[in-house]
Amino acid sequence: MSTHSDMSEAAPALVPCWSCKGPVASRALFCSTCGAVQPPGQTDHFMRLGLMRGFDLEPDQLQKQYFGFQRRLHPDRFATRSPKERALSQQQATALNEAYEVLKDPLRRAAYLLRLAGRVVNVEEAATVNDPVLLMEAMEMREALEEAETADDVAELSAKAEADVASCVRSLSKAFAADDLDAAGSLTTRLKYLGKLAEEAKARRIRLTRQGI
Repeated sequence: MSTHSDMSEAAPALVPCWSCKGPVASRALFCSTCGAVQPPGQTDHFMRLGLMRGFDLEPDQLQKQYFGFQRRLHPDRFATRSPKERALSQQQATALNEAYEVLKDPLRRAAYLLRLAGRVVNVEEAATVNDPVLLMEAMEMREALEEAETADDVAELSAKAEADVASCVRSLSKAFAADDLDAAGSLTTRLKYLGKLAEEAKARRIRLTRQGI
């Protein structure tokens, strides 16, 4: 499955509007006949935000799409509507929030793309890793953090961790562009651990700075 599929490949199914029973596209936000807000429906996060499916997203475009939809669907706009429509607007807003939170984070976006392709990489919980190179890298980084005595020492480690994260994201971009899901899966796991190491380095630097070390 390609991660660069065109959203227009398949025409959306038509379903009856809950309010006027007129035909409405299954992923439409509003009924074109009566204007009633529709249920969120079953669609992926990319399509919900009107974006092409793929790992490479422009943050500004993602934010623009998200806030544009949120303005149209904010529950406050439906304060005088029926309880049903108010509830649906809240459901739509919740679905948009979830889509945005997943897609704005490279790690969660990569894991989500893999899940859409039938591959599962758990990025929310701790899991056993069978990659000896990654395990050794993580162990050496944590040892270096423990041995670092000053905030400046940790700053160097933190900069390296952030650079490793950025490099991993670039590699993920290439893997998804090549539709190499095996590589994308391995890199997603690597990004998960690199991100944790970067967070640990940042936290230790803050502690040492506060202690004046």
